[in-house]
Amino acid sequence: MADAARVLLEPADDMLSLRVLARLLDYPSEALQDAAGEMIEILDAERRLPPALRTALMDWSQRLAEADLMDLQAEYVALFDRGRATSLLLFEHVHGESRDRGQAMVDLLAEYRAAGFEIDARELPDYLPLFLEYLSTRPETEIGRWLGEIRHILARLTARLEEREAAHALATLALLGLIGAEADVAEHRDPVKNEARDDTPEALDAAWEEEAVRFSAASDQDCALQSAEGRRLAERKTATHSEAVRILDPAAPRQQGDLS
Repeated sequence: MADAARVLLEPADDMLSLRVLARLLDYPSEALQDAAGEMIEILDAERRLPPALRTALMDWSQRLAEADLMDLQAEYVALFDRGRATSLLLFEHVHGESRDRGQAMVDLLAEYRAAGFEIDARELPDYLPLFLEYLSTRPETEIGRWLGEIRHILARLTARLEEREAAHALATLALLGLIGAEADVAEHRDPVKNEARDDTPEALDAAWEEEAVRFSAASDQDCALQSAEGRRLAERKTATHSEAVRILDPAAPRQQGDLS
């Protein structure tokens, strides 16, 4: 499950499920399909998640293994690389395209390096699958704290993915499930239904016009703050809660939002 180009540290055995969720949220590849059996075994052993959610994740993993790879990749691009509402870049949901996002990424990268976690230049530090790979190497208390800090982002993202009938909502819901926060999604479902879509042709045209102005940015930081869509397409051509919470004890009774 390790991606040697990104990670110098291996996850603890009981944190492998975070690595699986990272893979499920990443761009589909042959390696993902080949690893489906291993992923299913790891998910089946993850007793922190309610049975129904574990089963849904395992079924999704099997479907990924059996699907046409080009279809999976096209669906992924349509879901995550058109518009920002479903962006997997965490700080884009907090800071947008402001310079504050650049500083936040610098701080997160420093956090990675201090822990001995090294990444290559293919993804920004706040890319959710990469962030989950980092968390898979950390102690449970730290994982709980980090997931608690981004729970609002995860809840809104889950609601948006559900609205688009994307199986990827299972992965973000599972992350909330690790801290007993599945019920957080409910407060976002109605607002999301009333959101204007940002992945329509009209919205994309407007976004590209805005990006065309920014392509003349005078600094590397400005370039780093381009949208996920522009960054990924170019590559293929060439307010959060700070509440600290703990990973649920598998033996503890589950609260509201239990999917079992």
